[in-house]
Amino acid sequence: MLHFLGELYGPFFSEQNWADVITSGSDWLIILSLVLIECLLSVDNAVVLAAQTQSLPTKKQQEESLFYGLWGAYIFRFLIIGIGTYLIHFWEIKVLGALYLVYLSVRFFTKSKVVHTRKLKTDDGKHHILSQFWSVVLQIEFMDIVFSIDSVLASLAISSNPVIVLIGGLIGILCMRGVAEVIMKLMRRIPELEPMAYILILIIAIKLFLSIPAIDIEIPAAAFGGIVIGAIVLTLIIHWVRVKRGKDQPTNQNQNKN
Repeated sequence: MLHFLGELYGPFFSEQNWADVITSGSDWLIILSLVLIECLLSVDNAVVLAAQTQSLPTKKQQEESLFYGLWGAYIFRFLIIGIGTYLIHFWEIKVLGALYLVYLSVRFFTKSKVVHTRKLKTDDGKHHILSQFWSVVLQIEFMDIVFSIDSVLASLAISSNPVIVLIGGLIGILCMRGVAEVIMKLMRRIPELEPMAYILILIIAIKLFLSIPAIDIEIPAAAFGGIVIGAIVLTLIIHWVRVKRGKDQPTNQNQNKN
């Protein structure tokens, strides 16, 4: 049992592994890609988490519940990455993971996304084992677990090094919690960012599927980082073209009237 746990979590405690990642420019490119994907895919998640805290009476309690939830998310992310790093070596898991990522992408483009938020009932006349504050914290932890599965699966499809996935995930969680409002405003100004993120998820699914032994095609991590940056640049260009066309149309209509 101890040997098995060592295989799962040993890489996290390897000083050489951490030194290699921290000093590698290509690894930081992958970490940046993971952070961007985490942020873009987790905006709705941040909204749900924020809504859960609104049932607490004071701003201090709301902030504290998110603080405890943040540390819980870090601990769970560490645990799930270790397990995922082991499971991802089985080609059957890779096929299932690729199919699931394809499902996420297809679902986004075929159905409208609706974010459901529900406040806790505080005056229902019932006695609860846990206080309202800790009930909210537990709900935040549960939502973190649900939300992190997709992110970990996509991250492990990009890089099999658990340290890279862990750094990207931890920074991504912090950014998602800290700048969720900024990201939401950015995505409202550039709505093309959201479909771009799910197109990347589809590309990740293809990358994961190609890595099974029957095909054995590995897309280099640095190349994928370039794909992410290229996709963002292309998205910004598409947005700029659409905005320019939108400005030109009223001008052309006024000229035709004259």
